[in-house]
Amino acid sequence: MWSNVHTHSHFCDGKGTLADHVARAREQRMISLGFSSHAPLPFPSKWCMKTENLSAYRDEIQSLKSTTPDLELYAGLEVDFIPGMVAPTDFSPLLDFTIGSIHFVESLPDGTHWEIDGPHAHFLEGYEKIFQKNIRDTLVRYYELTRQMIHEACPTVIGHLDKIKIQNVDGQFFSEQDPWYVDQLRQTLDLIKKSGAIVEVNTRGLYHKKLTDPYPSPWILQMMAEKNIPVTINSDAHRPEDLTNHFPETAALLHRVGFKTISCLHEGRWKPFSFNAHGITF
Repeated sequence: MWSNVHTHSHFCDGKGTLADHVARAREQRMISLGFSSHAPLPFPSKWCMKTENLSAYRDEIQSLKSTTPDLELYAGLEVDFIPGMVAPTDFSPLLDFTIGSIHFVESLPDGTHWEIDGPHAHFLEGYEKIFQKNIRDTLVRYYELTRQMIHEACPTVIGHLDKIKIQNVDGQFFSEQDPWYVDQLRQTLDLIKKSGAIVEVNTRGLYHKKLTDPYPSPWILQMMAEKNIPVTINSDAHRPEDLTNHFPETAALLHRVGFKTISCLHEGRWKPFSFNAHGITF
């Protein structure tokens, strides 16, 4: 049995209705399913929920809860952190959980918010115009924002911690073993440990074949295991058929780097469970 709280439906940039996701989760005998559409942003976005649809989203989840007694359902959002504009704590009173993610780092000269995980050409534009092609400054700012989010507006779950690596194809910009990069992760993990937040192990890059490792990378996961930072496996599913995509392989990886338990939402709270490549065990 698996659990997944990072899912996107037609309410944002995902495919399929909430009911479609529920049907697939029941087929796979999942223990719990969390909905986490991209939260509304205070500027136009093609991939985020519109503010006027937030009430309908919450109402539909509540309706599904009442008609699906064999599957635990939870209402969440994936919320961006942009200082002074939007933060996970803006929405947490309405929800069962929040996923906090950094998708935007500073702004381009024309005021457009620079998205770090969009098309590579867009990444290169900000890399040049904002950071003058200094990859260290770029990455340091990304992790500074992650730490600021954790310090000021800590979410329940930290989303795809090192997602900016998606732009580092074949190590063209940096090595993950560069001392300055390792130091940024160490600082960030120390703060996460103090916060009590859960870090997701996100499989989306794997099943899209854009990466050979999950977010975060195995060496980061090993550091997390040593620090006893709780993790949960999520697929960042944008289609119902991806709800547990690459979960067995990822569970095996977590065992190899030293994790004994994974955290899952069960009976209304986060609990540590033993696990194997087939799922969590009771």
